[in-house]
Amino acid sequence: MNLAAFSEIEKGQTDTASGNWYPPPTYPPPHIKASGSTEGRAIASLIAAVAGIVLGLPLGIPGMVLGTVAYFLGKSAMSRIDGSQGALGGRSAAFAGWVLGAIAMAIGSAVTLVWIIVVLVATSQPATGG
Repeated sequence: MNLAAFSEIEKGQTDTASGNWYPPPTYPPPHIKASGSTEGRAIASLIAAVAGIVLGLPLGIPGMVLGTVAYFLGKSAMSRIDGSQGALGGRSAAFAGWVLGAIAMAIGSAVTLVWIIVVLVATSQPATGG
């Protein structure tokens, strides 16, 4: 290779007839997740909602706490999925977690209220000694 050809290549000028050459794009583009990957918050919301219902039925307060967590995780996941332009999936799981989170909050609240009433009634009765 002679020195003149080396300096032309160094400047970016080549002998190609088609003009400028660009490398082919990479597939999929590196900044976009693969289609079909599920948003992690959607799964976490669904798990928290189911746990909130299961624990909320006998105890109450765990249902309120886990239901609240599931509700907000589900809403956050849905907004992230909608803003990802199709790169993230799991919208139905996020919606299910959001709805079941609201149900878990309601169940937890109702059971907690029943437990409070039971405790108040049990402690307010006069002791009958015989």
